[in-house]
Amino acid sequence: MSMKRTLFIGAMLLLIFAICSSSLPAQAAYLIPNDESEQMENVEHHARPENNLNLSPNTKHIFHPGAILIDAGHGGIDGGTVHGNVLEKDINLAIARKLYLLLRSKGIPAVLNRTGDYALSDDNRWSATRSRHRKDLAQRRQLAKELPVSMFISLHVNWSKNSRTRGPIVLHSEEGRSSLLAHLIQQNMNPSFNTRHDCQIGPTFYLLRKMQQPAVIVEMGFISNDADRAMLTHSSKQSAVAEQMCNAIMHYFATFS
Repeated sequence: MSMKRTLFIGAMLLLIFAICSSSLPAQAAYLIPNDESEQMENVEHHARPENNLNLSPNTKHIFHPGAILIDAGHGGIDGGTVHGNVLEKDINLAIARKLYLLLRSKGIPAVLNRTGDYALSDDNRWSATRSRHRKDLAQRRQLAKELPVSMFISLHVNWSKNSRTRGPIVLHSEEGRSSLLAHLIQQNMNPSFNTRHDCQIGPTFYLLRKMQQPAVIVEMGFISNDADRAMLTHSSKQSAVAEQMCNAIMHYFATFS
């Protein structure tokens, strides 16, 4: 083979390689800091699961659009607040399940972000932070971004040094729809606890600040109060609490229908 022909073939191969390379999608490069003091906002710039998805615009989501995402707080190694052998994580999950079933029975699509006793941080293999707590929060927010949800309701149980402090407290962002949802839930839950609490803005809570949808954190009562604890650990009264939240959600949707 002549030298000219050899050079010509080599040049053509380089040209073909260059054309193919330019057609490949660019891959983002991420720096993974090891500093534990990194804030959750900095973690937002690191790789996320959706960066690996290549879905067609015609792909249909398996979840019903507009579903309510029920966030059962804590789980697994994270028991939440505790009183003796009563763990917050168990109360949260029990009432979350009841709320889920109630919503579905009324034709309202709903999703539970955990269905058993496990930590959501265990599912987070994409966040750069080493903090289990931050991984947990990031995973909860990420689910709200990936699923076609219209509302985020996070269930928790409160604690106080004063054992006489009792009753539900609903926290919300400054966004108007969140405020309305929180007000409706608060007003529906107060009578059962014989309290007159007002819902409150929770500006320091990561999930409330970061959610795009109407979002509330429902502190369903105080585990440190005997009456609240008895109510939140009794199955039929758990159902009543779930029904109060369900009624508030239905009222919310009726307002915007």
